[in-house]
Amino acid sequence: MRTLILLALVGLGAQLVDGSLGMAYGVTSTTLLLAIGTNPAAASATVHLAEIGTTLASGAAHWKFGNVDWKVVLRIGVPGAIGAFVGATFLSNLAADLAAPVMSVLLLGLGIYVLSRFTFVGLPTGRLGLPLRKRFLGPLGLVAGFVDATGGGGWGPVGTPALLASGRIEPRKVIGSIDTSEFLVAIAASLGFMFSLGSQGIDLRWVLALLVGGLVAAPIAAWLVRHLPPRILGSAVGGVIVLTNVRTLLRSDWIDASTTVQGVALGAIAILWAAAIAWSVRAHRRTPTPAATSPAEITTPA
Repeated sequence: MRTLILLALVGLGAQLVDGSLGMAYGVTSTTLLLAIGTNPAAASATVHLAEIGTTLASGAAHWKFGNVDWKVVLRIGVPGAIGAFVGATFLSNLAADLAAPVMSVLLLGLGIYVLSRFTFVGLPTGRLGLPLRKRFLGPLGLVAGFVDATGGGGWGPVGTPALLASGRIEPRKVIGSIDTSEFLVAIAASLGFMFSLGSQGIDLRWVLALLVGGLVAAPIAAWLVRHLPPRILGSAVGGVIVLTNVRTLLRSDWIDASTTVQGVALGAIAILWAAAIAWSVRAHRRTPTPAATSPAEITTPA
């Protein structure tokens, strides 16, 4: 019962972050499942099954608040679904002892990207209103979908920063469109895992716990997307992902670090993480608000 309650809370927290930042539900949830010893393919399958419900609820909530660009949803979501199905099949056929560290490396890379992106760059703006082309959205969706299924998360960390960096769509619609299109990715990944694994290693109670937490958080996150500082949230989430997956790798057969080395390494990462959050808070406070400055004039402080 304690595990189910913990998973529900993780699902709630992860969806709050995902719905307001456009990323991190899958990465955060999968990281926890790996930390408690879940088979990598089963962990990703569990998260994607839960995401079918959470992304549907999140997409509906974002649509209600006007945060969705449906052209973007279709142009990135369909290739994303194809990439996710291929990625799920690939992960399901990896040996478990190889898949665990491989997934942790992928998650660590995504965590470092999220942490550095939001700490030092923040949310770029500019070039709003220019069209996003299919030749950009198609390959982006394909790669993001594959990474999402093989890493247990990655649709948001790959797709959201890429769309934000284009400067052609306002941040709230980037987040809403990425969250909504993830529904297609979650369905395709789940089908890929089901065809390859069946129900092996998947605990439906865990799926339900993650789903319940996510359903509670989805409408709240869609409303909060206009109010929470994404830069600070991104630094906080990136640090959690980095810290947890470094711990997993240090304890794996690949490294098998001593307790002393683990303690020193994790302590150093925790200090850097705290510094990153402090930097983001300082940078956020120095950033002009839209009310004071037009979007074209807003720049991200160094």
